[in-house]
Amino acid sequence: MALAGIELRYIVDRLSEQIDGYYVNNVYGITRDSMLFKLRHTEKDDLFLMVSTFGIWPTSVKLGRIEENRLQRRLRSNLLRMRFKEIKQIGVERIVYLTFEGFGSEFVVVVELFGSGNVLLCSSRPEMKILALMHSVNMRHRTLDVGAAYAPPPLAPVSVRGSGSSSSSSPPAAVPAGSGPNLLDLSERDFAGLSQTEMAAAKWLGRTLNLPKKYVEGILHMAGIPPGTQGLLLGPGQVEAIFRTARRLVLDVVSGNHRPAIVRVEGARPEAVPVVMGPEDAYEGDGGGNRMSETPSFLAGLDEVFTESLLARARDAGASGSVGRIRDLQTQIEEQRRAIETVVERSDAVGGLARSLVGLAAQGVLSMSDGRIAPVLEEHKASLIREKGAHLVRIADKKIGIDMQASLQSVASSLFDEAKHQARAAPAIRRSMEAARQRLDKLQAQADSDRTRAGEEIATEIRKKSWFERYRWFWTSDGSLAVGGRDAASNSAVIRKRMDRDDRVFHAEVHGSPFFILKDAASPSDVSMSEVAHATVCFSRAWREGMHGLSAYWVHPDQVKRSAPTGQFLPKGSFTIGGRRNFIRAQALRLAVGVVRHNGGHVLVSGPPEPVAARSVMHAVIEPHGSDLAEAAKRLRAEFMRMDEEVTRKIPLDDFVRALPSGKSQIKSVEGATGVVEEEEEKVNG
Repeated sequence: MALAGIELRYIVDRLSEQIDGYYVNNVYGITRDSMLFKLRHTEKDDLFLMVSTFGIWPTSVKLGRIEENRLQRRLRSNLLRMRFKEIKQIGVERIVYLTFEGFGSEFVVVVELFGSGNVLLCSSRPEMKILALMHSVNMRHRTLDVGAAYAPPPLAPVSVRGSGSSSSSSPPAAVPAGSGPNLLDLSERDFAGLSQTEMAAAKWLGRTLNLPKKYVEGILHMAGIPPGTQGLLLGPGQVEAIFRTARRLVLDVVSGNHRPAIVRVEGARPEAVPVVMGPEDAYEGDGGGNRMSETPSFLAGLDEVFTESLLARARDAGASGSVGRIRDLQTQIEEQRRAIETVVERSDAVGGLARSLVGLAAQGVLSMSDGRIAPVLEEHKASLIREKGAHLVRIADKKIGIDMQASLQSVASSLFDEAKHQARAAPAIRRSMEAARQRLDKLQAQADSDRTRAGEEIATEIRKKSWFERYRWFWTSDGSLAVGGRDAASNSAVIRKRMDRDDRVFHAEVHGSPFFILKDAASPSDVSMSEVAHATVCFSRAWREGMHGLSAYWVHPDQVKRSAPTGQFLPKGSFTIGGRRNFIRAQALRLAVGVVRHNGGHVLVSGPPEPVAARSVMHAVIEPHGSDLAEAAKRLRAEFMRMDEEVTRKIPLDDFVRALPSGKSQIKSVEGATGVVEEEEEKVNG
């Protein structure tokens, strides 16, 4: 489906409200014309924004790469860690400006959603120099290429109602020439020409308002006017009804006064619509595959429809390796079918001629030289020819050598032999064709499986994450939450943003240790304290170096000083500890990585073996040494896939990498659930 300009206006307005304070964490290439922006906020949940030549929308599904995208690397290089400044649309045209700023620079990503679509990376306004783009354009009125200044299509002055914060470097306040009245400010004057035209009302509306067919037909349906009605035949009241319906529909779409649905019509691509405009009974019980289903929001509907289209492309790409072999086998089977028809027809034709010659011999015809042979040959569409001194009978595209001096009975016998030879070829070809059919069935089944698997493996649902999932975390045996830093930045965040008065703070007695906090630990149990100390040591440099026998200490929050003593300097992620330190020895360097139920889904957690195993539907125990981080993550995921493929497939490989400690790891055992402890929602979300 193609987005209408008024639909895009609604999307831009909603995104403008959501993206404030977000920065670009990553850019993924999905297809040759689609990219996924991962946006991060210091306090809010991550946002995933799909930018494509056919749409721009927030998505709840993270797709893997389906096709190579030549623009993705340049976008990642220039926009990584850049703050999202604003998003603007030119009027209600299908052109969007995404502006990013940071590190003294500003970039504009231009998304064009008309024609074949385009995505361009430009320098800051007003220069708008094209730095990279998806498709070059070289037309009489417009050139888009690297180094050129970006120019929108030919424009005519019309006021623009922008989205987001105002700026002196706003995009051109214009819309493409010939686009008609401003849809955001329709008046009765804009419809004056409708009652003076011989055009059908639907055709006039489509040309004048520059709206898609579905909206034109929807306006007329809601106004109670047949689409084919000539404008000249409309009365003043009918024209006014069309105007009021059109204005109300446009404002409903742009403002978000929606009753969204997904419409599926047999033989056409599904569409998400913000407002149901046609007769609803057209999608009920028609028996033709047409149907309409409600969706929570128009954005959710777009996500479902557009993602479905991208997954279909992924499935086709996943089966592409089998397509060529399937085509070859289909060609082979067709050739074998034709070969069977040919040999059967030839056998019948030669055998028929042989029988006729036997009949002539019974009438006293002695040789092929007899004049009475010619009519019989003609009747069987056969002829006598001579090539290289040899006499031949040509019949059914087959040339059969004969002896003109032999008796007619002898010639007929030779033809019977040839007919039998042709007939014997058919069963052999049929056996070969049946074997090819079996190979084809298996290959098609494999292709279908590849398509399904490709679609499943390429997509993972973007689950809403709890705040602590940004860090290292686990629940202790007593159900308390332990949270630790991954690096210097998250160490600092754990202490500065997440530490409360009743927490306990842990650190190992080695340089390169994370800070862990045990939440809500006014009266912690010895078990919980020991488990957090164990995790603090295992996630420190001790794991990478294989340093056994270390201890971690814990302190109260008021003992953690966030500034360095006078005259000293504290590196990022470091703090000064004052007062008494309480040491707890880690018994062994051993961790467990498990899959636990959380927020209606499954997530990975890593920590001491006992509490992780108690809450996991499956878990693995790991120790230092063995494979490096990436390889260990792949092996761990493969082990979990063998235990529960459906659950594991939804967990990205990156999550397995994040769950493991820095350094090499080896898998010691993998087990399923014994008695899984369900999460305690009030503690998790509190």
